Amino acid sequence: MGETLESLEKERKELYRKLEGLGDFRRGTISVNYRKCGKKRCACTKPDHPGHGPQYLWNSTIKGKSYAKNLRLGPDLEKYIQETGNYKEFVKLSEELVQINEKICELRPVREVEDGGELEELKKKLLERFRKRFKKRWTGS
Repeated sequence: MGETLESLEKERKELYRKLEGLGDFRRGTISVNYRKCGKKRCACTKPDHPGHGPQYLWNSTIKGKSYAKNLRLGPDLEKYIQETGNYKEFVKLSEELVQINEKICELRPVREVEDGGELEELKKKLLERFRKRFKKRWTGS
């Protein structure tokens, strides 16, 4: 492995700095659409015509609900492109942060319990904690 606790903590701090500098972000994707209007005499009905457009559409699904917004070419579209790009960077940095934290957790030493009474008290406390969780599952309350 070769990674020390100190080097991983330093790397984690650097990721936090990158997250702070990320700026505004939003979920979603931007698509470019060409649509046919359906009028019989319109140029878009010809087979080689791509359709009316381009139209830019931001789409996202948040908590199971779909959202969409037409974007105007110019500053509006540029803003959404920047924000969705920042979101992709946020997701990437977050995943790196989780991986580094897991490595730190593995390297960080476990507290030693020297007193037998303290160990018994800790066991009782943990058993009670997990009994409550399983009791809720078993009784359905």
